[in-house]
Amino acid sequence: MSKIDLEFNKNEDQFKLLVSNLRTKEKKVKLGGGEKKIEEQHQKGKLTARERIAYLIDKKSEFLEIGLFAGEGMYKEVGGCPSAGVVTGIGYIEGRQCVIVANDATVKAGAWFPITAKKNLRAQEIAMENHLPIVYLVDSAGVFLPMQDEIFPDKEHFGRQFRNNAKMSAMGIIQVAAIMGSCVAGGAYLPIMSDEAMIVDKTGSIFLAGSYLVKAAIGEDIDNETLGGATTHCEISGVTDNKFPNDQACLDYIRSLFRKLGALPRTGFNRVKALPPKEKPEDIFGIFPADRAKPYDTLEIIKRLVDDSEFDEYKALYGKTLICGTARIDGWAVGIVANQRKVVKNKKGEMQMGGVIYSDAADKAARFIMNCNQRRIPLVFLQDVSGFMVGSKAEHGGIIKDGAKMVNAMANSTVPKFTVVIGNSYGAGNYAMCGKAYDPRLIVAWPTSQIAVMSGASAAKTLLQIRVNTLKAQGQQITKEEEEKLLKEITDRYNEQLSPYYAAARLWVDAVIDPLETRKFISMGIEAADFAPLEKFNVGVIQT
Repeated sequence: MSKIDLEFNKNEDQFKLLVSNLRTKEKKVKLGGGEKKIEEQHQKGKLTARERIAYLIDKKSEFLEIGLFAGEGMYKEVGGCPSAGVVTGIGYIEGRQCVIVANDATVKAGAWFPITAKKNLRAQEIAMENHLPIVYLVDSAGVFLPMQDEIFPDKEHFGRQFRNNAKMSAMGIIQVAAIMGSCVAGGAYLPIMSDEAMIVDKTGSIFLAGSYLVKAAIGEDIDNETLGGATTHCEISGVTDNKFPNDQACLDYIRSLFRKLGALPRTGFNRVKALPPKEKPEDIFGIFPADRAKPYDTLEIIKRLVDDSEFDEYKALYGKTLICGTARIDGWAVGIVANQRKVVKNKKGEMQMGGVIYSDAADKAARFIMNCNQRRIPLVFLQDVSGFMVGSKAEHGGIIKDGAKMVNAMANSTVPKFTVVIGNSYGAGNYAMCGKAYDPRLIVAWPTSQIAVMSGASAAKTLLQIRVNTLKAQGQQITKEEEEKLLKEITDRYNEQLSPYYAAARLWVDAVIDPLETRKFISMGIEAADFAPLEKFNVGVIQT
């Protein structure tokens, strides 16, 4: 076996181990509050959040889950909050793409943590950006009171979702809500601000204050069913539109609503019959190096993601540390901007480091992004970036100006953008390559990704230097052994924050995915974006 084959096999083994760990984590998180809590739901005659979604969507159709790892490793002091206590994603109902939000009552009775609010707002954002219908399957005890100060009053807190209800209504976006469990306090406004609200008899209830609070506030003795059950709200108050005997009947009715929806106009992104890549997608596992410092040819990755492995490169001989070009993914025409990770030569014969954005590359990318907007071609960014080039030569050459030109074009782009973090995502490189702050319609990460201001090694050395200097300024001496111990502590803590699961827990990315799922995420994302009208592209002021 050759040295190349050995390296390929080593890479493949390491990558497959990362994917296996991903599957294990997914399986655990999807249990929500655990098997005991799931059984309690069943004993009440209720389906779980995931069972409701599986029943509601079209059989054998895809469900693109958003935020599966939201809350991962957070709130340990109160027992955690798996998947933020809510399941969200894009699915198909009667062939119609829509956003689904389902409270998971197995997690703290579906109570809202700070990350729950962020995840719900992300789901609403996806619906608003893409003009998709949204379905709420409500089963929540309301705000998690011990953390009310972190979820209640601010702009991006709990109340923002009701503002979004109103905005989506004005935009003509269809909102359907099913009250399938508790729906209390301020949360009661969400289903009632939807276009149609239904309720499950005996298990669904909705009120501003439950029976205990009513007793405490005004001294009235009343049970929850009489106060806000299905019969009360369908026959007396008129708050809800229809009641159903069980979850299944309620979900069947939602499907019947979608069966009668009128067609929406399409933006018209170009699509032809899809072709699989000619090059084996599984080869990605062997091509992508286990050692993140080693170079590789990003073009080989692209060939395993695009239809028929065909890629028309733009300015192939110029600005080589960024690869730009057009291709198709699942039939959709796309423009791809990717960091080239192998060492290349520029037009002067000078060597340029892979993964670094130089002035010529930034200039090329800005022009390519403008072309894609002119031609109404969605953009896909493949991130494995260390940042922009630094040093006197780069500064004198105007790297800040050229970098700003690229960021300006990318930020003002009006065609839908999709970001896949395949490796490093450091510093300003994260921004230029359409990080979360720049409104990608979807942003996902491979298990090999790392997101931070700088690499773990660089950050740890910098932080160590600051700590040592601080101790010396205080008159303390530090031995070499103590310095090494301190470096290890800093490195371990920083490396934990580099993890894609750390990013996914905080919704910096929508999902951590197997590379073989990349085409699906991009395709379904473009399909969703095809329902939203495009604004006119205006790049603003760009220095030349």
